[in-house]
Amino acid sequence: MADITDIKAIIYTEKTLGLQEEGVIVVQTSPRMTKNGLKEVFKEYFGIKPLRVNSMRVNGKVKRFKGIEGKRADSKKFYVKLPEDAKIESLAV
Repeated sequence: MADITDIKAIIYTEKTLGLQEEGVIVVQTSPRMTKNGLKEVFKEYFGIKPLRVNSMRVNGKVKRFKGIEGKRADSKKFYVKLPEDAKIESLAV
């Protein structure tokens, strides 16, 4: 079952700020989150029913530091389309 602790961050970049003007927010989550799980989280915690949810899997990069190889964690990115009248104050920039 999905929980709000699976949401890692709201992504704020030049591209995502342009999308926010159209009512789309970009959320980074753990890889186990699903579209239906994210919809449930938005209904339960924010009281908003998303119109559309698109997902994208992001594989972690392999990085080297002082000759030791490591891998960043995998994650998922969700593009969430909110209704026009919906506002989340905690997400405002």
